[in-house]
Amino acid sequence: MKNPFSFHHSSIIILFLFGLMSCGESTNDFRLEGKFKNINQGEFYIYNLETGRKDTIGLNDGQFSYSTPLSDTIVLTLLFPNYSEMPIFAQPGVHLKMEGDVSHLKETKVTGSEDNEQMTAFRLETVDMMPPAVKKKAEEFITKNPQSPISLYLLRRYFLQSVEVDFNKAFQLCSKMLNARPNYLPLVHLHKRLSALSKYRTSGTLPHFSAKDTNGKHVSDSLLKSKANVIMVWASWNSDSQGILRKVRILQREHPKDLSVISICMDVSPDEGARTLRYDSIQWPNICDGKLWDSPMMTQLGFSFVPDNIVVDKQHKIVGRSLRSDQLTEKIESLLKD
Repeated sequence: MKNPFSFHHSSIIILFLFGLMSCGESTNDFRLEGKFKNINQGEFYIYNLETGRKDTIGLNDGQFSYSTPLSDTIVLTLLFPNYSEMPIFAQPGVHLKMEGDVSHLKETKVTGSEDNEQMTAFRLETVDMMPPAVKKKAEEFITKNPQSPISLYLLRRYFLQSVEVDFNKAFQLCSKMLNARPNYLPLVHLHKRLSALSKYRTSGTLPHFSAKDTNGKHVSDSLLKSKANVIMVWASWNSDSQGILRKVRILQREHPKDLSVISICMDVSPDEGARTLRYDSIQWPNICDGKLWDSPMMTQLGFSFVPDNIVVDKQHKIVGRSLRSDQLTEKIESLLKD
C-alpha cells in the first residue's frame, strides 16, 4: 500500500515534532509508538468508535508514531490491513509502546499503562484457547473488574459480537459494570440499547421508525412490505458486515420484488460507506446520520453492535434478529418460499 509520505519527508516531520516536544509537551497528549517485524512500509487505521474519528497511521521501516490530545480515557481500535482489530486504552499524558510481528498480531505487546498491560496479558493467556474458553475468561475478568475499561471492550467483543449472542448474559454483565461506573455515558447508552434489544429481540412487531437516507430521501418502516424484509447494520471498517451486505445483495438481485432491504451505516461520514455501496452496486436506502451509537435508529430498534440485523415478514412481525450470515440467508430464503 502506497505511503502518503516519503521516508525523507516523514523524518523531517518527526524531527519537527520532537523539536516542539522539547519546548514543552502538553500533559494531555496521548502517544503511541510501535514497531513490527516482517513489514517495512504500510498503513493502518486507528478508530475512536464512540465518536467516529478515524486517523491513518503510516509505517516506515516497520515503525510508527501517533499522538492526539485527550481530555479523558478512551478506547481506540487499531484496524490492520487484514481487518484484524486490537484495542488500545488511551489516557491523557500516557506514552505507550507496541511491539509485535505482523504474522502473529495476537501476540503483540502493548506497554506503558496498567490497562494495556492487562489487556496484553489477557490476549497472551487466551491466544491458543477455543472461543468458549475465551468467553469464560472474559466473563471472569468482567465480574472481577466491572470498573475497568477493558471490561466494556470484552463485553462487546465476546458477548455482543460472538457467533451465538447471549443477550441476557450481556445485560447482566452490563448492569454490573454500570453499577460500578454509573455516570459513564458509553455504559449508560449500551445498557439502554440492551434493554431495548431484549424487548424486541426475537418476536413482536417491528416498531415504527422514520429517518432520511444518504440521498436525503424519507425512509420508514412503511417501505418494508415485501415477503422478506431486512434491516442491516454495517460499517466500512467491519469486513464481516460488508460480507453480509454482498450476500443479501445477491439475494435481492434474484428476488427484486420480494426482498426489501434498509441498511444503517455506522460510519461518521456517509462518504466512506457510499464508496462501498457504489463498488457493490447497492442501491437500497442507506441511513448514515453520523451519530454512531447515539443514533435514534440504533436505540429505537435495539441494535448494539456491528454487524446486526432484523428480519420481518410482510406483516412486520419480527421473525429473526442478530442472525449470522448463514442464518440470515436461510431465514430470507424461507420467507421467499412462502
